[in-house]
Amino acid sequence: MAIMSILKYPDPRLRLKAACVDNVTDRTQQLIADMFDTMWDANGIGLAATQVNVHERVIVMDLAADGSEPRVFINPSIKIIDATCIPYDEGCLSIPNTFETVERPSHVLISALDQQGTPFEEEATGLMAVCIQHEIDHLDGKLFVDYLSSIKRQRIRKLLKKERA
Repeated sequence: MAIMSILKYPDPRLRLKAACVDNVTDRTQQLIADMFDTMWDANGIGLAATQVNVHERVIVMDLAADGSEPRVFINPSIKIIDATCIPYDEGCLSIPNTFETVERPSHVLISALDQQGTPFEEEATGLMAVCIQHEIDHLDGKLFVDYLSSIKRQRIRKLLKKERA
């Protein structure tokens, strides 16, 4: 297992679209294991492969505070069941120490492959619905700051550049 480097905003590689995974291989399994190690090490609850500079449609997630509910989503897609948006203070491992309120649909149907490559569907609400939408956005080259005003985005970019200087 390895801790991978997480790309930080505004790195242009975060804007690349991820390719579908054709076959779940040993390499895919190793990527998943390394992504879990990386996410847990960074105290995150979700991580898209794009964030570790692997442009494949793979997401790992664990919403349990004790890390006991690891989930894998390969080639995920969602359908909105209830378009009523809920506000949620979102953060991101690629945009450290930044939390902003974003509104997303409250109820979605997730279609994906699990870690073994078996297709499944699952309904999600609350934090699970928010997190899967956030991570799928990463796979599509989109970040939660894209939902904010340009003034807020510029402020965040300046703060992050100042922190790195």
